[in-house]
Amino acid sequence: MTRGRPLLLVLRALGLGDFLTALPALRALADAFPNHRRVLAAPLPLEALACLGGVVDGVVDVVRLAPLALAQAPDVAVNLHGRGPQSHRVLLATRPRGLIAFAHPEIPRTRSAPRWRADEHEVQRWCRLLVEHGIPADPARLELTPLSGPVPPAATGATLLHPGAAHEARRWPADRWAALARAETAAGRRVIVTAGAGELDLARSVAYQAGLDDGVVRSGADLVQLAVLVAAAARVVVGDTGVAHLATALGTPSVVLFGPTSPTLWGPPPDRRRHRALWAGLSGDPHAATVAPGLLAIAVSDVHEALAGLEDDLAGAAA
Repeated sequence: MTRGRPLLLVLRALGLGDFLTALPALRALADAFPNHRRVLAAPLPLEALACLGGVVDGVVDVVRLAPLALAQAPDVAVNLHGRGPQSHRVLLATRPRGLIAFAHPEIPRTRSAPRWRADEHEVQRWCRLLVEHGIPADPARLELTPLSGPVPPAATGATLLHPGAAHEARRWPADRWAALARAETAAGRRVIVTAGAGELDLARSVAYQAGLDDGVVRSGADLVQLAVLVAAAARVVVGDTGVAHLATALGTPSVVLFGPTSPTLWGPPPDRRRHRALWAGLSGDPHAATVAPGLLAIAVSDVHEALAGLEDDLAGAAA
């Protein structure tokens, strides 16, 4: 950190999907504070993506809501993490001159701040927070800067399947992913199966059950490499996880399988015809240790139908 420029500190100590849903708000902050050094407090693996296109200047690694060690007090601290009070206190401990955050009754400094809405889409929520603090923010600014890097030939034009998710509640069964992979292969489409950190065994199991060799499995532990794969694919099928938001940000057609959480809260924007959300209408705990009943209600045939409809929509738009 350099003391020559005032510091804008943004807290979003969450994962890939959380970062991508906050992109419009981060872009609005970059426009509003062009002379500040803009630092994102988030897990360090996000740094390469976060620095693309000048959205932020750097990332301070933070695990959950641990205290932040900074060389200078922020001029402005922005809470894009939650409604508080814990996240508010993490930022206030850095002694910021200004605070942008939602109101919480335990934090007197937020008494006149905007109110949290539980039924608000994640992208809209953080843009509204800024707007109500007098900072223009456009929730449509979801696109990620195009990426450069080597693309495995097998990924170009392939169907990318991403079976993993942070919690079991959002993991469609592996045998259904395998059935989908077999169907895509039978239709003459190449298939790759991506794996996030700790998900290689799951991806290999899907490939094995589908009769495919391990060569179709690609590690996505490096988020930039994962983004390159998503950008190269012709279509993506994924659960409610960060790769779904990557597909939206990169414009890759996608079918997203929702289980315990409604796509009205976390899904791709409904006006973007390149993306389809499947949901059985059953809400539940997204952090549960068992697969959500709503996710189990989505059959392989439902995904086939959504993929076919997506292809028809794209063909119609190109005609």
